Amino acid sequence: MAVSVCTVELLRPGSDLVRLLEGGGPADLLVACDDAPATAPAPLGVLGVADAVLLDDLDDADLEDDDEDDDEGDDRDALRRRAAELGLPDLAVHRLGLRTPLPPTAEADLVAAISELVGFDPEPGLYLLGPAVEPGRAGVERAVVDRAVQRVAQVYGIPLLRYRCHELTVVDAG
Repeated sequence: MAVSVCTVELLRPGSDLVRLLEGGGPADLLVACDDAPATAPAPLGVLGVADAVLLDDLDDADLEDDDEDDDEGDDRDALRRRAAELGLPDLAVHRLGLRTPLPPTAEADLVAAISELVGFDPEPGLYLLGPAVEPGRAGVERAVVDRAVQRVAQVYGIPLLRYRCHELTVVDAG
């Protein structure tokens, strides 16, 4: 059972998380946050009056957003394919979908989600894999995830292992 702030830790080249998950058999990965957009949002445009659509002219079917569920399923499928390409075909990825920056109150949501995946009576041999946190260099998100992982490991008596995060594998030039 592993916990990550976002999918970057899984998908980046040379990931310590992937290295530790390889060869371990079936595993669950809880991804706490949705990934941040890769680019800045596009500027908003203003529609002219001639382009406006009155809501009264639309029926309920026009207002429903069916594509959102399809996009989410496509994201899950793409993530499963990427995990299989990394040599992790038995990795079950669970997305909690919390927004960034994580408020300190998100710790309770993380503890509940991790506990749900661990179950009432953890199987023998279960390990909890969480991000390594270096004081002063950990962001708010990583600190919240770290506290949640520590609480679950302590309450359930599960051994806690750490993986090096991207920030800890980059060497400062100065």
